[in-house]
Amino acid sequence: MVIENGQIIESHQTDSGYDPISQAKNLINNVAYDQIMATGYGRGLFEISFDSQTVTEIKAYARGVKELYPKARTILDIGGQDSKAISLFEQGKIKKFEMNDRCAAGTGKFLEIMAKALGFSIEEFGNKACKAAKDLQINSMCTVFAESEVTSLIARGEDRIAIAKGLHMSVARRAVNMLKRVSVNGDFVFAGGVAKNQCMRSLLEKALNKKIHVPDNPQMIGAFWAALLIGD
Repeated sequence: MVIENGQIIESHQTDSGYDPISQAKNLINNVAYDQIMATGYGRGLFEISFDSQTVTEIKAYARGVKELYPKARTILDIGGQDSKAISLFEQGKIKKFEMNDRCAAGTGKFLEIMAKALGFSIEEFGNKACKAAKDLQINSMCTVFAESEVTSLIARGEDRIAIAKGLHMSVARRAVNMLKRVSVNGDFVFAGGVAKNQCMRSLLEKALNKKIHVPDNPQMIGAFWAALLIGD
């Protein structure tokens, strides 16, 4: 992502694949920049390869939310590899955070695998789940066990849309429990790729009884907010 005077000029993304540094080189070789900041899981490797500055996603999120949503005190980020709940002081400083980064449960990867198991594209998964006629309890959060449970439910003749809703509800419950451990106050910001999922947004709003603010391009917003730190 390239920014100038606090505005996004252009952005590019690609799968990291088996050689993330080569992928990163392919991306940045096509853009002009003066300084570079890296965030996310690969930031350490990127720092060594490109002699760049780095910042944690948590700090980047706190910086961006302070500027774009000054009344926000709670952030939920659900990405492909982990989920994070962050609470902020009034001045925008980090108060407390919790992370789920030990398994795929509660992440975008979990939803991606479950969508494939049910024959949905990840783009349509949330929209279909919103249309379920009933709520279906999914007990397993481990990806392997959940996929087995989904297979059993299909074999029992359960509607796959109801199963999709149940899977979304299980992820939402996990996220809400994590949020409550850091406290949910003030305005609420939902970021990460899963923030694009209509069903997840609806379930979280209902569970928390709060309006959710979703930034534009939520799967890339961490990169934007990290870039803002260069000028600080």
